[in-house]
Amino acid sequence: MKQKYNRRAFLRAAGWSGSGLILLANSRMAFAADANDKLNLAAIGIGGQGRSNLDNFAGLGVNVVALCDVDQAYGRDTWTKFPQAKPYRDFRRMFDEMSSQIDAVLVATPDHTHAVAAAMAMNLGKHVYCEKPLTRTVKEARVLRETALRQKVVTQMGNQGSASGQLRRAVELVWGGVIGEVREAHVWFDGGNGPQSRPQETPPVPSTLDWDLWLGPAPERPYHPCYLPGKWRAWRAFGSGIVGDFGCHTGNIMFRALQLDRLWQTPQRGAPERPVVIKFRSQPSEVDPEGYPRSSRTVMELPARGDLPSVTLTIYAKERPNQDLMRGYPQAGWGDLLVGSKGSLYSECPWNTRFVLLPEEKFDGFKGGPPETLPRIDSHHREWVNACKGRGKTFSGFEIGGPLTELMQLANLATQIEGSLEYDIVSGRILNSDRAHQLLHRDYRPGWIL
Repeated sequence: MKQKYNRRAFLRAAGWSGSGLILLANSRMAFAADANDKLNLAAIGIGGQGRSNLDNFAGLGVNVVALCDVDQAYGRDTWTKFPQAKPYRDFRRMFDEMSSQIDAVLVATPDHTHAVAAAMAMNLGKHVYCEKPLTRTVKEARVLRETALRQKVVTQMGNQGSASGQLRRAVELVWGGVIGEVREAHVWFDGGNGPQSRPQETPPVPSTLDWDLWLGPAPERPYHPCYLPGKWRAWRAFGSGIVGDFGCHTGNIMFRALQLDRLWQTPQRGAPERPVVIKFRSQPSEVDPEGYPRSSRTVMELPARGDLPSVTLTIYAKERPNQDLMRGYPQAGWGDLLVGSKGSLYSECPWNTRFVLLPEEKFDGFKGGPPETLPRIDSHHREWVNACKGRGKTFSGFEIGGPLTELMQLANLATQIEGSLEYDIVSGRILNSDRAHQLLHRDYRPGWIL
């Protein structure tokens, strides 16, 4: 008897998003899905960046069926623009009532609710596009990566520069040996944050805002306008500071070119699970449990990846590497620099959408290098929509976004601990500090699960 499939079941089967490291080399490749079939999309967090992402998806012809935001004022314009979409404040209720009508989910909330929303969506079999940083804690990033692999859904983290042809060409050049062996890398940001002081006053919550839902899994505290909108990024309870906010953008070339995702690959079945240890230490301008330091310098010793040597990565907030490393090239306030044995590759764009090879006199007029091997596409959003329909694969799925987020959140964690730390990627544990290990995650309030 011929078996029947409904549209959503087929889209889910077609959109495998496993990393290909364990099961299939092409686990998110096309499964002959109908490319003209519309995707039913729900969005969680529809103001600011959420609105921008939603506009991009709507322009690609997706069917927006549900919109969720805890702030009626912040989401009003978006609800007005998509009147056919059912409005919600609580995404848990949205999934309870509309799960069967949803194929894919956009998550663009503050960092502290990324994980709970994305995990719930994936566990229901929904494809997920989640803004960067993927999560606020190291453990959350691990859970989302593992959940995406287990549920075989299509995922994409919102570091939109990943779609840039220049970024992909930079990665190909490093992979092709154009700058030689890389043992040193630097990523820096033109800004820090600074200590935060909890306000003593407790003004009334705006009538349009559900403060309890906005807090989500975060510990209870009174409402204050110093937290939102947008200001939450500087608070450890809700955001990830400048390193988390832009690390997944500015460190994108570095992470991909050095193939750091290989450190997170699961051993072959039957092989012993040996520790894979990152050693790291931070020098922050100050230690503050509420906010992030005004400046910091975190040095990470990253182990070898197969035939690739170990590498020293330094991550800076409001600081910069030694100008001598620039080989005579002007140093910008933002940077992603790979120092190789034959030259260097430098991107001064926060989103890594352009780069130069250094020294300039050596690479002037350079047109060579390996052939293009990475696919080219005009839109980060289109790439995800296509993959959800079974056409191609995403370039920034959670098998990349998860480890990249882990790395940046480890740098954030280090600013709270004095001394050198050792993080085992295999077990997800900090081996030499119980206090630091506790900072890999936090307990959630009742009613919220990962």
